Amino acid sequence: MVPDISTGNDTRGLLAYAFGPGRRDEHLDPHLVAAWDMAGAPDPGRDPTATITQLAKRLDQYVTLATRERGTKPANHVWHCPVRTAPTDRHLSDAEWAEVARRIVAAAGIAPEGDEQACRWVAVRHAKDHIHIIATSVRADGRRPRSNRDGQRAQAECRKIEKELGLRQLSQGDGTAPKTPTGAERAKAERQGHTVTARAWLREQALTAAAASRNEDDYFAILTDLGITVHTRIGPEPGEVIGYSLSAPGDTAAGQPVKFGGSKLSPDLSIHRLRERFTAQSATPLTDPPTHPWQQAESILRSAHASLADPNADAHQAQGEIAAFADFLHTATLYAPRPTRAELHAAAVAFNRANRSALRADHALRKAGQELLYGTHDAVGFVIAVLFAAIHLARASARWHEQRGHQQQAAAAHQALAHLRPAYQQQADPILTDPAWPALATVLRRAETDGRRPAELLTEAAKGRELDTAELPAQVLIWRIDNASARRRTAATAASTVPARRSTPSASAPLPADLKAHPTRRHGR
Repeated sequence: MVPDISTGNDTRGLLAYAFGPGRRDEHLDPHLVAAWDMAGAPDPGRDPTATITQLAKRLDQYVTLATRERGTKPANHVWHCPVRTAPTDRHLSDAEWAEVARRIVAAAGIAPEGDEQACRWVAVRHAKDHIHIIATSVRADGRRPRSNRDGQRAQAECRKIEKELGLRQLSQGDGTAPKTPTGAERAKAERQGHTVTARAWLREQALTAAAASRNEDDYFAILTDLGITVHTRIGPEPGEVIGYSLSAPGDTAAGQPVKFGGSKLSPDLSIHRLRERFTAQSATPLTDPPTHPWQQAESILRSAHASLADPNADAHQAQGEIAAFADFLHTATLYAPRPTRAELHAAAVAFNRANRSALRADHALRKAGQELLYGTHDAVGFVIAVLFAAIHLARASARWHEQRGHQQQAAAAHQALAHLRPAYQQQADPILTDPAWPALATVLRRAETDGRRPAELLTEAAKGRELDTAELPAQVLIWRIDNASARRRTAATAASTVPARRSTPSASAPLPADLKAHPTRRHGR
């Protein structure tokens, strides 16, 4: 059961929508199920003599009185809270929805139980799975209600209601989730033909930009290059940035750009959180561009997995490992093989929620993703090593959050894992279905026994030429590994028998014609 609170200034307009046919004639039998006073609230849905205007005037009565006394209408006096059940839930009766509405307005501070001076409100039902609670946030005594943290309190009450009514039980939040798009934002995106709201789009672009940045200048420059307008707030000192907001291209209201503050997009996008991140990163500068960034990333992900699995590890450092993994997923999406990018992007979006908890992260471990911005980007090395390590790290992140009662974060990590698995499978299937795969596995086990890491062998073997078009990729890898081993043995023998001369490794045997890869296809970035 999900409540979605917003505020506005048009009581009648909101009622007209609730009692109207809907944007696609989807509203069925609109009617009141509850109100501050069912006897005194006209029901335009069931009473042919009642009108929406009459109901709006009744709801606005305390607002009208306050306006006369003060000379100005109270701002944002309309309180709106749609409440929706899950698709798998049973359909509640009108009486059950009425009880839900009464409990939510009480919990949110709009109409506490037994308060005769409380705000006026109604609950309208026009579908089987949800209601709209509409209130005017001025009390009979002229004061505004104590509705601070109303969203959190409404959510907490919904968790109780779910349990009592046998509905799907959602996870209790911890106040670290980003603000979800409002109903008006979703409707606007739909009218404009967008699949996501401006808020959600800006959040994803900002998180990706932050993952690729080393300082504020980088961050704002990347956002600007993406066509996003950056509005900085300057403090008393000249040039001192104390905050910022972002506007998506073409997103306007009344001719002005719609601005979203960084902290409103996501808690970790506030200017202060970004500075914490950038300050920590400056203490661990990037080295020279790595020759094999995917191999280096795989090593860092394995180290992060070990940290999360260690029961004695510092919790803030572990949270930092998870934050670094979130950055890595965003950056990896830019450089992964094309077939995996959609699933990787979905995994990055899902894991954003696992990235945040009440624990503050130690940001000293965010190099893995940024080093992908440099050097060569080998597809097969990525598939074999990095995706496999990412799957294990996502699973470890979910387990780590579960052990600490972070239910929403654990669910997000599991959701990311569900996208990482098919991404891995898309690239691994050509090798795993090759008849030579058992032989390759044997070669790798033998190498591991000899003290070499299989991931390093595979990455080295794959760097010569892409394998995406090879007819038998596993056989090609065996051939390359065997030839590399032969060259090392030849070099070692020559060095031990003729120390004064530099020995030239023997040329490797030509690749059999039936195993050669097809003409190379370039992968776009």
